[in-house]
Amino acid sequence: MLLLGVLFFPLVAALLVYLSGNKQAKYVAFGATVIEFVASYLLKRSLSVGGLQPLVYSHIWITNPNISFALSVDGLSSILIILTTFLVPLIILTTFRKVIDNAKSFYSLVLFMQFALIGVFAASDGFLFYIFWELALIPIYFIALLWGEGRDKEFRNRAIFKFFIYTLGGSLFMLLAFIWLYLKAGTFDISALYNLNLSQNEQLLVFAGFFIAFAIKVPIFPFHTWQPETYKEAPSAGTMLLAGIMLKMGLYGLLRWLLPIVPLGVFIATPYVIVLCIIGVVYGSVIAIRQTDLKRLLAYSSLAHVGLIAAGIFTLTKEGFEGSVIQMVSHGINVIALFFAAEIIYQRTGTFEIAKLGGIRNVAPKFSTAFMVVVLAAVALPLTNSFIGEFLLLYGVYEYNTWLSVIAGLTIILGAVYMLRMYQNVMLGNTNENTIGFTDLHWSELAVFVPVIAAIFLIGIYPKPILNIIQPALDNILTYSLR
Repeated sequence: MLLLGVLFFPLVAALLVYLSGNKQAKYVAFGATVIEFVASYLLKRSLSVGGLQPLVYSHIWITNPNISFALSVDGLSSILIILTTFLVPLIILTTFRKVIDNAKSFYSLVLFMQFALIGVFAASDGFLFYIFWELALIPIYFIALLWGEGRDKEFRNRAIFKFFIYTLGGSLFMLLAFIWLYLKAGTFDISALYNLNLSQNEQLLVFAGFFIAFAIKVPIFPFHTWQPETYKEAPSAGTMLLAGIMLKMGLYGLLRWLLPIVPLGVFIATPYVIVLCIIGVVYGSVIAIRQTDLKRLLAYSSLAHVGLIAAGIFTLTKEGFEGSVIQMVSHGINVIALFFAAEIIYQRTGTFEIAKLGGIRNVAPKFSTAFMVVVLAAVALPLTNSFIGEFLLLYGVYEYNTWLSVIAGLTIILGAVYMLRMYQNVMLGNTNENTIGFTDLHWSELAVFVPVIAAIFLIGIYPKPILNIIQPALDNILTYSLR
């Protein structure tokens, strides 16, 4: 019952938020997401008490074709569900100082998206997974389209439409792959698909269908072209949902669905995929260095980080798997804080242009300190959350290929270049006409940064609880992936 409650509570809360009216919407939404976080933590505790077995719910949904409403939560699923339920209330908090038109609809869509995201991480029936995958696209599309911040509405509409078509088109390839698997297995059940024997050509076809869908969502180079403009044009809350949580759907799909189902296809394609991932790491970093717009810089930074995560997954090593999950969590936490800092700067100065900023540290010491901690975490400073993730990822890539690990390691150097230079230009130096009136953090803004900074140091200093809970699930996936 707790599993069903965690899944459906955001959907019920979305209706309550809509009925509460525009004035109360943000408070009701925030309260509901806090309750959901507590429930998801209790779900993880139940899993810990229960040992290695996942929490399972299954009920026949459709008899012909054979589709079940099947849910299964193990350590990997529970960590990503907790990440989702931890970040969504913080994302809602970031909007407390903004005036949002039709607020009840906005917050209802955020909660509906949370429902779909949890469904993606919990579904153990392929068709159900596909349904939740598509449902997650609907709210973010309308959030980005209707509440976008780009000055040119026509350009924003084109960017968001491109994102919608890219992701929807990619999902159709995944649906075709699931249909092919169903014709072979007679079921969409994940355990049956894990044990399905397919020929080399069949595995390559299924691999292609899954990979296109997941690579677009992550995104992996060269499937990334929708990302920078969408991140730029979407409202900051929408960008946080996209970068902090939604792209984890693609990484989770690689681990949960792609690698164990078509191991031979993965083995054949891995050299090419890892090269694409490493290209994305270097490309994203180099383009980030050249950016003059703060939000676009963060978008390309995200591309570089997730490229390394995807590369770690395809190394098919224990360290690569562990690093990918730790870094999924760390990236989600760090990226929403970075985009929130950019939003605070925009709200107070009216610009994302780095050249027009400077001297903020002189007038906002609390904000400058919080922003500095997040920037250091983003460049993987030891004792911060990204350090352990990047170390494991690079070690996994090293086990696969030494030279690729050397190239991938450039992300640390290049990341330090563009992030620290950005901080210097935005926060240090003398104030100007845009920053002289910059006010320090409000209580609602501080309420976002405090738990984020606590999580940064907690994971960086003591990642063992996360590693312990994800280990059985990752060992199982690795066993099937190396068949």
